Amino acid sequence: MASIRRLLASTHGRVLAAFLIAALLHLIGTLAIPGYSSPFAIRAMLVIASLLAVASIGQTLVVILGGIDLSIPFIIGFANVVAAQLYGDDWNFGAVCLFVLVLAMLIGAFNGYIARRLDIHPLIVTLGTGMIVQGSVLLWTKGFPSGSAPAEVSAFVSIGGSAGPLPFPWVVPSLVVLSALIILLLARTPYGRRLYALGSNPGAAPLALIDPVKMWMLTFSLSALFAAVTGILLLGFTGSAYGDVGQPYLFQTIAAVVVGGAALVGGRGSYLGTLAGVLVLTEINTLLIGLGFQPAAVQASLGVIIVLLVSIYGRERHVSATI
Repeated sequence: MASIRRLLASTHGRVLAAFLIAALLHLIGTLAIPGYSSPFAIRAMLVIASLLAVASIGQTLVVILGGIDLSIPFIIGFANVVAAQLYGDDWNFGAVCLFVLVLAMLIGAFNGYIARRLDIHPLIVTLGTGMIVQGSVLLWTKGFPSGSAPAEVSAFVSIGGSAGPLPFPWVVPSLVVLSALIILLLARTPYGRRLYALGSNPGAAPLALIDPVKMWMLTFSLSALFAAVTGILLLGFTGSAYGDVGQPYLFQTIAAVVVGGAALVGGRGSYLGTLAGVLVLTEINTLLIGLGFQPAAVQASLGVIIVLLVSIYGRERHVSATI
């Protein structure tokens, strides 16, 4: 029992536990619900998990840094609506994406600068900025967004699509490549080393010539970038613009990161762990819906299960164990 506790207290142990829980949930769903493991159901879960995984990249980076980004759902909605609206106004979709992504990164950089330079908790800064972004979009569209995505974007995320000989759409193999790049970024680059150093010891990091303000600005801009990418992908997935399309990702990105073994105090976590957390959340959500739970009951049950999972293996070690 003591060895199991030590394993679950380690980052690798938490990641492994999350993957095992996802596999167990899938087994339960397969036994309890007819068609749970059918090819179409698997494709649907992979696409939904891929969208959440992209949205969770930024939250992973921000949490390792020691912050939290509550503007993610608002930027998802912003990118979703603005991309649809501008494409509907006959903009070139490539130019639309570039415009939306650059604007999102500027918003994220602003979040990081204000939070670090003025020493304001990022929870407050990102929530406030997100509300401003959402309000601005509502004023611009007068509450009635319009437009859609090109057929290529819809095919990229379509559950019925395929990536050449692969039986799932391009978003899935694209996520595999993107995940490898993010894991490499965190493990093998100066940015990754500085991110962990700053998250682990914000006071000592400047002594190692790490500029905290620049790191916060860069990290929050990357968070906003991937949130905007998610918003554009969701435009292709749903087929129409919707300002609140990102709201489910407020809870789910944080939950995926925590279930994947990251520490909300910063300095520990991995994107591989976040992917495990994404699979756990996707399996839980699909299982509850398959069992006939209503949306409100799914949300409540999901919250209870996440709290239970985190209480089992997601708690921080006592300070005496870290000395």
